[in-house]
Amino acid sequence: MEGKIPLIGEEFPRVEVRTTHGKKVLPDDYRGKWFVLFSHPADFTPVCTTEFFAFQKRYDEFRKLNTELIGLSIDQVFSHIKWVEWIKEKLGVDIEFPIIADDLGELSKKLGLIHPKIGTNTVRAVFIVDPNGIVRAIIYYPPEVGRNIDEILRAVKALQVSDEKKVALPANWPENEIVKDSVILPPPASIEKAKERLESKDHECLDWWFCYKKV
Repeated sequence: MEGKIPLIGEEFPRVEVRTTHGKKVLPDDYRGKWFVLFSHPADFTPVCTTEFFAFQKRYDEFRKLNTELIGLSIDQVFSHIKWVEWIKEKLGVDIEFPIIADDLGELSKKLGLIHPKIGTNTVRAVFIVDPNGIVRAIIYYPPEVGRNIDEILRAVKALQVSDEKKVALPANWPENEIVKDSVILPPPASIEKAKERLESKDHECLDWWFCYKKV
């Protein structure tokens, strides 16, 4: 398992971790909730600080989507705690979500977060995991590029709409240049269904293979 990145559709590996909120077991402690696990290269670094600030500013929006946040780096717990104190003192933001102290690198190796050609710190990775503990999305960034937190929030929303409505989401949803905030219907499974698709009044079509509707 070591060094193997979990694939989309696989269960998140079960692991006990130490965090700024005490011990937790992933994904067990988050059953029934979505969670976003994101790794950062190191505490007390400028780009990571801007990311934690941005995640916390949107934490309420994540929680409205039944989604929790979990940070991770190979720093120790005391480093996480001091960094969180610094962010509150200097930036006026209280980081409310837990941060995993993976100082032995065990979880980071399991998730493929340490890339030797880049360095010994974790890369900027994001794992979106659903209430059943299944990995639904994975995003990787190089150390020098900070994440777009709004895109991560959008991805969670999109996955939840897709699950509920059994649809796909277009590029830049909900602000797509062709269908705006509509969703994409799955392709028809037969010639007959393709013909019915064009005749239906429940949605709009550019062709039988490209139909969309409001939700």
